[in-house]
Amino acid sequence: MSIRIAKVITMAAALSMGAAACVSVTDNSTTVQQAAGLPTTSEAALRPYYQYLRAELDLPQAGPSRALPMEQAITRFGFGSCNTQDGPQDIWSVVGAANPQFFMPIGDNVYGDRGWDGRPDLASFIAAYRKQAGHQQFAAFRATTPMMATWDDHDYGPNDSGGEFYAREFSETLFETFWNAPAEVRGRPGVYQSVTMGPAGQRVQVIMLDTRFFRTNLVRLPRSEERRPLGNYAPNTDPAANMLGDVQWAWLADELAEPADLRIVVSSIQVLTEAHQFESWANMPLQRARLLQMLGARAGGGLLMLSGDRHSAGMYSAVLPGSDETAWEFTSSSMNLPFAEGDIGEREPDPLRRTPMIADANFGLVDIDWAGRTYTMRLMGEDGAEILSQPVSF
Repeated sequence: MSIRIAKVITMAAALSMGAAACVSVTDNSTTVQQAAGLPTTSEAALRPYYQYLRAELDLPQAGPSRALPMEQAITRFGFGSCNTQDGPQDIWSVVGAANPQFFMPIGDNVYGDRGWDGRPDLASFIAAYRKQAGHQQFAAFRATTPMMATWDDHDYGPNDSGGEFYAREFSETLFETFWNAPAEVRGRPGVYQSVTMGPAGQRVQVIMLDTRFFRTNLVRLPRSEERRPLGNYAPNTDPAANMLGDVQWAWLADELAEPADLRIVVSSIQVLTEAHQFESWANMPLQRARLLQMLGARAGGGLLMLSGDRHSAGMYSAVLPGSDETAWEFTSSSMNLPFAEGDIGEREPDPLRRTPMIADANFGLVDIDWAGRTYTMRLMGEDGAEILSQPVSF
């Protein structure tokens, strides 16, 4: 950290209220706020502090990017997740060589929580964004390829965090500044957004959800030596549990009522699968059912869900409730932080997964054939070779 930044943070701390400005914890659980000794009003108490930081700090930006191809017929786009700023960045050149018309980083786009000391200045997040912006391969890709992004836990806050994260408002500022978010996104809480590209008859609507800012707490599974190590969370069937928050839910309903020929719904965490106890929409079954019912009742157009998070990739399908429509989900993870190699599907049997479960570094491509009314999901390796593919009619 530079001397100037350190000085700004020190001065700004005096503007905040009591312990809210000097918290120092490393607890990554959903009780960060309580463990830090912060009052329940800490979010509001920190706003003068963050206002000062916004005015004084030179926050990192990803650099210039081309505008989204709003008028073009979309025939290929890409997406990926789980990109650490500390890892190799060669995959950006590989994605660029595939010539997507736009690319979506859909969460864990940096790992800002690495080394976070719990302080509300989020210095480790600022450093992570700054390091990512400095990678030549990333900058070159961004300069030539339009991008739109959403976040997941590691570029939002602590591991698996949600709406309880006391510094979420400043984290949102960092995200929106780095990715040069549209004014509409900057003007409201959360980072959800939607855009429709292409001419009539070939309209692609991209709906990017925010599964972090408004999410209520998850329910932890009790520790057990006998339980299979497939995650930490039990289904929360409390009707008050909320993944998106009421405002985002209402916004989503409005978006699904808009005309589109193909809808791409982006969730940083997996939607369809119920085969594990890591983070997914299955953590909140009532919310998952609500989402699937809304998707089934949309105002026409094909449907594809995209997700990341898992440090593995695969393609999933399920029949939407109340209909005979089969919906597909394409999970791609990770771009440069693989935890294993090859097909790891044996560890996680899943009746909804239609492909091997690939752990190698990867990214996703989706090709659209408008004449044939099909899209083809392609999982690509870090060497540019195709690993999996699946065509779907719509």
